[in-house]
Amino acid sequence: MADSEQPETPDKPVFHTRGYQQELLEESLRMNLVIALDTGSGKTHIAVLRMKLEAERELNKISWFLAPTVALVEQQCNVIKTAIPVNVTMISGASEPNQWKDSALWRRILSAHRIIVSTPQILLDALRHGYIHLGQDVGLLVFDEAHHAISKHPYNVIMQEFYHTLPPRPNLDLPVGSVRPMILGLTASPIYGGNVDASFEALEHNLDSTIRSSSRNRAELAQYVHRPIFKHVIYDLPDYAEGPIPSQNYNSLQKVVDSLNIENDPYVRSLRAQLAKARSADERRRIDQKLSKTVDKQDTFCHKGLRDFARAALDICNDLGPWAADWYIVKVIEQARCAANPYNNIMSSWENNEKRYLLDCLDKVHTIPASLHLDDIYAEISPKVRALVSCLVAEEAEFRAEDETYSGLVFVTRRDVVLALAEVLQRLPETAHFNLGCLLGTSSSFQRHSFLDITREMVKDSQTDTLGEFRCGEKNLIISTSVAEEGIDIQACGSVVRFDPPPNVVAWAQSRGRARRKRSSFILMFDNSGASQQTVRKWEETEMRMMQLYNDQSRVTNVPLDEDDEDDNECIYSVPSTGAVLTLQSSTSHLNHFCAVLPNAGYGGQMALYELDPPEYPEDWHLKPNRSGGLQPYKGPWGATVTLPRAVPQHLRSFSTPQVHKTKRSAQRHAAFKTYVELHKAGLLNDHLLPLSSAIEPENAEQVKKLLEDIEKRAGTERVSIQMDPWTSKADDDQWWETRMIIEGLPALRMITRNRLPQLNSEDSPTLYIPGRGAVKTHLHAVGLFRGDQEFIEKARVYTTRLFATLYSAHMKPNAADYCYLFFPESEGKDEPLWNERREWMKRRVSRGLSVPLENVGRANAEHLAKAYGLPPDLALVRPNNKFGKALRFTRWRHDPLTIDEEAELLEGYEGFPDVELTYPLIHAQPFVQRANFLVPLDSDTQGLNHDPPLFLLPRYTTVELISVDDVEHSALIPSILRSLANTLTVKALREELLVGSPVADVPHILLSTALTAPVAQELINYQRLETLGDTVLKYITSIKLFADYPLWHEGYLARRKDHAVSNVQLAKCAISKGLYQWIIRDRFVPRKWRPHYMSGPEDIGSKTEGANGNNDDKKKKTKTQELSTKVLADVVESLIGAAYEHGSFDLAVNCISIFGLGLPSWQTIPQHFDNIVTKIEELDYPPPQLSLVETMLGYEFTHKALLVQALTHASYHGDLTTMSYERLEFLGDSALDMVVTDWLYHAPGQDGKGFKPGYMHIYKEALVNSHFLAFICLRTRTTQEATMANWTRASGMSETTEQHDIYLWQCLLHSSHRVLDDQHVTADRFKRSGEAIHEALTKGELYPWAALTSLQAPKFISDMVESLLGAVFVDSKGTLDAVRAVLRKLGIMDMIERIARQEVDVQHPISRLCIWAAKQVPQKQVKLQVNKAHGNVSCAVIIDDEQVAEVTEVYRSRASQEEVRFAAAEQAIQLLRVAQQQDEWDDVSEYGDW
Repeated sequence: MADSEQPETPDKPVFHTRGYQQELLEESLRMNLVIALDTGSGKTHIAVLRMKLEAERELNKISWFLAPTVALVEQQCNVIKTAIPVNVTMISGASEPNQWKDSALWRRILSAHRIIVSTPQILLDALRHGYIHLGQDVGLLVFDEAHHAISKHPYNVIMQEFYHTLPPRPNLDLPVGSVRPMILGLTASPIYGGNVDASFEALEHNLDSTIRSSSRNRAELAQYVHRPIFKHVIYDLPDYAEGPIPSQNYNSLQKVVDSLNIENDPYVRSLRAQLAKARSADERRRIDQKLSKTVDKQDTFCHKGLRDFARAALDICNDLGPWAADWYIVKVIEQARCAANPYNNIMSSWENNEKRYLLDCLDKVHTIPASLHLDDIYAEISPKVRALVSCLVAEEAEFRAEDETYSGLVFVTRRDVVLALAEVLQRLPETAHFNLGCLLGTSSSFQRHSFLDITREMVKDSQTDTLGEFRCGEKNLIISTSVAEEGIDIQACGSVVRFDPPPNVVAWAQSRGRARRKRSSFILMFDNSGASQQTVRKWEETEMRMMQLYNDQSRVTNVPLDEDDEDDNECIYSVPSTGAVLTLQSSTSHLNHFCAVLPNAGYGGQMALYELDPPEYPEDWHLKPNRSGGLQPYKGPWGATVTLPRAVPQHLRSFSTPQVHKTKRSAQRHAAFKTYVELHKAGLLNDHLLPLSSAIEPENAEQVKKLLEDIEKRAGTERVSIQMDPWTSKADDDQWWETRMIIEGLPALRMITRNRLPQLNSEDSPTLYIPGRGAVKTHLHAVGLFRGDQEFIEKARVYTTRLFATLYSAHMKPNAADYCYLFFPESEGKDEPLWNERREWMKRRVSRGLSVPLENVGRANAEHLAKAYGLPPDLALVRPNNKFGKALRFTRWRHDPLTIDEEAELLEGYEGFPDVELTYPLIHAQPFVQRANFLVPLDSDTQGLNHDPPLFLLPRYTTVELISVDDVEHSALIPSILRSLANTLTVKALREELLVGSPVADVPHILLSTALTAPVAQELINYQRLETLGDTVLKYITSIKLFADYPLWHEGYLARRKDHAVSNVQLAKCAISKGLYQWIIRDRFVPRKWRPHYMSGPEDIGSKTEGANGNNDDKKKKTKTQELSTKVLADVVESLIGAAYEHGSFDLAVNCISIFGLGLPSWQTIPQHFDNIVTKIEELDYPPPQLSLVETMLGYEFTHKALLVQALTHASYHGDLTTMSYERLEFLGDSALDMVVTDWLYHAPGQDGKGFKPGYMHIYKEALVNSHFLAFICLRTRTTQEATMANWTRASGMSETTEQHDIYLWQCLLHSSHRVLDDQHVTADRFKRSGEAIHEALTKGELYPWAALTSLQAPKFISDMVESLLGAVFVDSKGTLDAVRAVLRKLGIMDMIERIARQEVDVQHPISRLCIWAAKQVPQKQVKLQVNKAHGNVSCAVIIDDEQVAEVTEVYRSRASQEEVRFAAAEQAIQLLRVAQQQDEWDDVSEYGDW
């Protein structure tokens, strides 16, 4: 896994370079070098220094460090990170780079790091797919454990396929362009066979390097390399080596193995059953060959596993003694029984029939437990074990005598012997004091290998824990397989014991290197035959020759070796644009990966099938009674045919190679090579020679996710400019436009704006909802260009200031009047002269210094105003001086005395004023209406009216606004009108800019305004419902386009490309490119904080303006930006599509989509696409007769029968029909079903006749298109067929009777898989038990039966059938949704949709429903669902506030059982707690939650 960069630590370790290290480092700068030094001499340090120098001198290329194992990659990466202050990353096999399909991601990895550490397969795959260019990207290539660079090892393949094809480096110091990287190899044993000279020659040729050790600093090297003392231990062979085996358990096991009959093996029986049902000659031939080979080799999983078990027990008995063999057999059988438990994942890859067969066989083994009595153990251990025990005891004693701690490592050949030997040593008192650990190696593969893999679970500690404890001294003795010979970082051991002789000279040298303490020993154990001792003496001679060669400074690398005469190196296919390369060696793995990511790969049908020419076995060879003689071997030449799954189009499904190849493997590789080349040419592979989409393996998903987060962090927001200002003119002139505005019941106003307002019809004009008056229409009539002069503009500014300042002065710029809109009465009101006189009077008072506090030119003290003008009855707005910010509505003057209570209350309000005296008349006032946003409809006729008692004010302490009643009403209402007009202008701008020239511009104002309004604006309307509709329309249209444009793509490609095109990231990207963000209405209208819009911009509020008109032409304004959610951007694109669909159906929606592009070319109408689709349908000459039964069930007769056959064809089908499997049609049917359901829900009346809210639409759709529901529909759909039966009785003779048979839809699936057949029958049995109850709940129940539907545990292919058939109908009818609706009506789906939605059935997932209920309790309750598995059952308990309220238990059958009990337990709790249906605020709850 690519590891994230580690933060640099301030104090890096300081390494001191030794003389021999510096010598070899300098030599590696001059030439390609393989450094041959003993383990512990610091080879890695030389490589670290070499990479450090490379990072400093070569800035354009990276260093790539290769290690053969994941453990070694992790270890060396940590060393390099600690030593070099550059960016280092690690990639291992666990992160499988062929899952990374983004070449840009690879480029970012290369640019972000200076050193990459990986396993060789990683680099090889990246090179083959063209993601890495060895000559351009890599300056230094380091091979750890370089002796592996032979034969087909990835080390050697990298060199042969990519290094040797590059031009040599002309200058070692400054490499330029695409040239060979420098090579540095590290090894302790640069040989791989007995011939040292040949090994050196091959290794040096393969790595284009010279093998060297230190020549000038050997004395220093000897100080750091401590050769161990060589010892040997001779032991006697056991007495029973050539005679009967004295293990009762082994003899019983071997008896069972000897009695095995291959014909009883479940795999053979399965093959015979498949052969009997084979529907085509090709299918029969393939199964026949597989069956003959299986019977001949007898290497089935079960039989081979049992033979391996017996063989391992025999080896343990011979090596360790009968006690160990008896113990081992008992333990393995116990482990097998434990592993068969369904809650264990140990046997998760085994078939159930294999489990039963293996357990039945093991049950026949009559075992006795191994005695734990010490005398019995001593009596039954081998001489070899006794010798080992003596050796270990003696070694430990020697170390203790020198006052040193002891640590030992025992190498054993077989994994199972490690386990048994560890058990024996822990039982014996001589060795029981050792803290012992076991190392067996690890396997990250989830695929099964052999039966004995279960013994891995017998090791208590992980490899990492064992090594860690050994390093820190908690463990002092390790029993290990060859996994510890090289690579793993193990501390220097005091003694290394080879319990079994090393298999080759490399193992000899590598294991000896583990004994590298100053006083250490290397001990070999030999039997008394002496044969192994001769081999060791030969290895010592080999090692001396090896040292002689790599210390010979005069030796030069020989000429290249002759190439292998095998033709596998002759075929190379490359893609010039990327550099990706396909070779014969990589072709089969590439093709297997292509098949593995096809849809429905889980049922075994999605694999490449190879057939040899000629066949390996005669037809029906497996049926011959006498097969013991075997077959005469055929030595070639060979040909091969490869056949791909049905998800691939027919003309790309099968390719052959002629009978000219020397080996079977070569023939298969040539066929795979030819196939893969044709797949690329057909466009089913990208130019990196990878499938267009690949699934990330679940076990690697988290690690891949970690890399993606480290390399490419995608923000959920984008920085964009703020919402457009609809009032500011883009023109530089001083042009104004005039509009006549009339609010019903008020005088007309002239509205002057810098931007031209559109002519609005009555529906689009603002409607105001005024308490006491109801809905009041605003009429706006665009007059045209303003014809007045500057004097009028100034008068309008004064009037507008008076309007705004009356209620909003606190938020206005002081002394500024450069408004973007101006108002002025169309005609002077009858009272306006009097108001002008009062304002002039007030102005004179201010100028003379006669004003009192709170007075200004627009406000007068009520007492002074009354003295000057009597008691004016036409006052509109007054403010009490004690609460000046509170505006009150003047109603009248009161002369009548107050009551005692009223008087007390009045005087209480003036406590802060000294010498207050109650005088008459008083001002009688009322609070203003309790609303400020008049665009929101009233819930009732009295909403907003104030029913509080009147307020009485003393005129001396009251201020009067010098403004008329009509102007006050205008002042209150105009902000709401301006808000509505601002949104209107925003829509107008969208039409004139983004939508100009498009018919989408004709979409009605209300739809466009809705589509642009984000929920955050808190408007009466928002885009959520349209977005839900548009999302489905977009996916529907995109699915049709992809289906038509890419007829060769399977469902996996189509789904991935559709998901990419409609993803939020893609939609947001397109929205940003079109500038859509500027028209999204997202600012919130807060009337009580409203302030007018100024031409100088809002940033200057509170500062001084430069003139009375507020023009600030010299000031350069900066564009303001903000963070905007990418989801909002994507949602608005979808809501615009929804608006276009609502107005002009799919054609207009296509037009809207084409505006944004979405990365797909040439958007066409749906009829155009279907004209293209229908022309490519291949008709069947002889369609199967049973198709009419399916047509009857669907109520639809197909014009193109091939579509119906394709809709019924599973990927596993091997019949003669040439149609593709159903996945493409399922992809299309899924989108058609979504479209029908979403369209119905959008237009349904919903709650209160206002349509369903988005939350309702989502959960209803989930309930009506989920796989459980569709599987139920498929399982219940049937037709009746009559059959005439002949009967004969003695009394009546021959007669005929007519019987009726039910034919179910699921039975019509065409397949060739026993797993599909088994799943069909099991699911049908479940349906028989619960189908009626589910039907009752769906047609009459108040709760949607989630748990009951889940209990069907229907496999996906059953629900897929419904969608694929809908897709077939959709294509056959040339894209007619009415035809799909008719089929849905026939299947009963439409009736259920209508009932569930109209009767508002509670479809909330039961777990979500329960959590919502708990969250709404006071105080809140905590809900926990606790799942337990035990004794073959799975149960779920619902716990609320630590108290269990419900529990459901079922038999565990699969993971679906777990979901079933969770749903059922939640439903039970809902009933027990009487949880009411809470459908009032579904939009506010997480309907997308984890349920």
